[in-house]
Amino acid sequence: MQLIGMLDSPYVRRVAISLQLLDLPFEHRSISVFRTFDEFHTINPVVKAPTLVCDDGTVLMDSTLILDYAESLAAPGKSLMPSGLAERRHALRRVGLALAACEKSVQIIYERNLRPPEKQHQPWVARVTGQLLAAYGALETEFARAPLPAADGVMDQAGISTAVAWHFSQMTLPEVVLAADFPALQRYSAAAEQLPEFIAAPHGDSTYRRAG
Repeated sequence: MQLIGMLDSPYVRRVAISLQLLDLPFEHRSISVFRTFDEFHTINPVVKAPTLVCDDGTVLMDSTLILDYAESLAAPGKSLMPSGLAERRHALRRVGLALAACEKSVQIIYERNLRPPEKQHQPWVARVTGQLLAAYGALETEFARAPLPAADGVMDQAGISTAVAWHFSQMTLPEVVLAADFPALQRYSAAAEQLPEFIAAPHGDSTYRRAG
């Protein structure tokens, strides 16, 4: 399989880390939806990252849908989602909050970087910022109440998504999302970033390389 997209996207990074933890081999092609639009377009005319090119050539997109497919490929008993109903419900809540934080972070970044300053709509930015901080506030409460393990073999999708989202916001909007206001998330992300699967797929322009 080929994973298309840059690791500065939390959605691409979420997939790259998850594929490793599911023991699914893949090739990563670090192609930008901006700088190399035409090249991306030849792979997926929608030009959406992440894109996954399956072994049979089928092109999938959207990190959640890609990970749903990846779960079906994993070995029996190998999953990043809890099987119990209550545990799965709680994991889905955390994943949803993490993805909301990613979405709102990206919206702020796009507003800043793609619109001229005189055309930026500050009421919209304030609204999105409030949504972003609300998502992290809810996650902070969740992790303070019931911390998740950040270790090989036990990390689940809720942990991956939260750690990736938090790191992305800290790399791009540290003055908006103040680390001191979310100590549980800061601790969890710091521990997750030490795992080999996170180190192999670092935030930025690099290309994933499997360790060893």
